[in-house]
Amino acid sequence: MGLNCGIVGLPNVGKSTIFSALTSAPAEAANYPFCTIEPNVGVVEVPDTRLEKITGFIQPKKTIPSIVEFVDIAGLVKGASKGEGLGNQFLGNIKQVGAICHVVRCFEDENVVHVHGKIDPIDDIETINIELCMADLETVQKRLGNLGKMIKSQDKQTKDKANAAKPILEQLVESLEAGKSALSLSLSEEEVDVIKDLHLITLKKVLYVCNVDEDSIVDGNEHVHKVKEYAEAHGMKCITICGKMESEIADLDSIEEKKEFLSDLGLKESGLDQMIYKGYELLGLKTYFTAGEKEVRAWTFHDGSKAPQAAAVIHTDFEKGFIKAEVYHCDDLFEFESEQKVKEAGKLRIEGKEYVVKDGDIMHFRFNV
Repeated sequence: MGLNCGIVGLPNVGKSTIFSALTSAPAEAANYPFCTIEPNVGVVEVPDTRLEKITGFIQPKKTIPSIVEFVDIAGLVKGASKGEGLGNQFLGNIKQVGAICHVVRCFEDENVVHVHGKIDPIDDIETINIELCMADLETVQKRLGNLGKMIKSQDKQTKDKANAAKPILEQLVESLEAGKSALSLSLSEEEVDVIKDLHLITLKKVLYVCNVDEDSIVDGNEHVHKVKEYAEAHGMKCITICGKMESEIADLDSIEEKKEFLSDLGLKESGLDQMIYKGYELLGLKTYFTAGEKEVRAWTFHDGSKAPQAAAVIHTDFEKGFIKAEVYHCDDLFEFESEQKVKEAGKLRIEGKEYVVKDGDIMHFRFNV
């Protein structure tokens, strides 16, 4: 799975505006469909107050945050799965991302045209979802059509894999034809592993991003309430964001100015920060830290990783030659205020290859290559 989130939605819902604010890298934004054709890619720092606190106690020469990648994918339209509006190209881009941030227009503005001529967020969501289901259906049916040869294969491994895939693919066809995502089938990890090479779009987790006007950022509006109900009913997450306001925040020079801007609106954090957190979460990512006088750094790892796999994020040699890991949690540092006092309190541990790394661990790896 890719370590990135694809930003999707109908044309003119504010995707490129949000992406530009998110990455401070201006994507082309215009009041007409398909102004974004090639996907824009942006690497975004993950806001983490723990990193700031660790830096305060360790006082390194430099601090490096963890990152997550966002991809601004051009607006999909009805018929995209059949090639409408360069749909095949856009759908191909979505296949490459690890999770989806689906931007939904939840604002009224007669100066910004809607591709369907009306504001109806649930209809917009369903339009996108149907196109994604139809694209996956074509992929699944193509694989099903090739299974006959595989089942008759003399190679036992090929034959066994085809037999295992057949009932799963048949379930998928039934679900996708009904306009229901692959994710709605709640396939087991083993079943997902059998079909993972298909890179099904509707098997990806989705965050619904309600793009609202400035008046609706705190309490939302009727459109937002509908999207939240829809997201909850389908086991998805939903956030509210004002793309126009986020663009204004992104233009401010200092963190202090940004905090003051948000405070005046009665907000603790920006919508973009929420989007980054949720995107990180959707991808199944966690953070551990390395801390020393030269640098304090946040490292991204997959939830459930054991110490050697987490060490490989720094360098593959760390995994190959892994011996042990010195570990304590950042909460221990916040309590005892220095690494020496953490050691004296008996909170620093030596862990081996089977240790499952926790979000917020501070680690030092021992290895030999």
